[in-house]
Amino acid sequence: MEIHKIVFSPIKVNTYILADQSGKCAVIDCGCYDENEFKILTDFIMGKKLEPVLLLNTHCHLDHIFGNGMFLKKYNLGAYCHSEEKMNRTNAVLYSQFFGLTMDSPPEPAGFITDGQTVSFGSEILVALHIPGHAPGSLAFYSKNNGAIFTGDALFSGSIGKTDIPGGDHSMLIDSIQSKLFVLPPETVVYPGHGEATTIGMEMKSNPYFRK
Repeated sequence: MEIHKIVFSPIKVNTYILADQSGKCAVIDCGCYDENEFKILTDFIMGKKLEPVLLLNTHCHLDHIFGNGMFLKKYNLGAYCHSEEKMNRTNAVLYSQFFGLTMDSPPEPAGFITDGQTVSFGSEILVALHIPGHAPGSLAFYSKNNGAIFTGDALFSGSIGKTDIPGGDHSMLIDSIQSKLFVLPPETVVYPGHGEATTIGMEMKSNPYFRK
């Protein structure tokens, strides 16, 4: 599986494009803020001769869903997310004003994903892990065959997601990470929603939120 990352919006969210050998691809967190940024994404997809077949949201905070409407219009693909993200999705327009930004109302999800559910594109399979704490419906997408996990804003390199926000719960996030992520092989590469990649082993060893 090929993994590509493009950083979008003033909030600098990581949008991931995952492609299998056939060229079918999944996009995780389409964070394109405007038409110019969306053109960067579509030009990349076209340049790589990829065919988008799946759009996933790790959660529905505004920066992770900025581009959902444009993606739906261009590729006729709605996003899949956890059902507990309705609050964040419906309040995204209001929350954007706190950042001095604007956005259109995001479209309804194409469907909902539950803990342990698998989703696929081409020959690749991802397992969804429910990791609440930063957001009630936070999901991580795990590719066992490729030793990779896309954690959204749950786990970062050297940090964890904010919990002093509506729907946040610090103790729940700590427990989610320890019970769902830290049980994965330590060499698993973590691709977070912001910042650089890390590994499960590195975060277990050095993340300050888990030092004893």
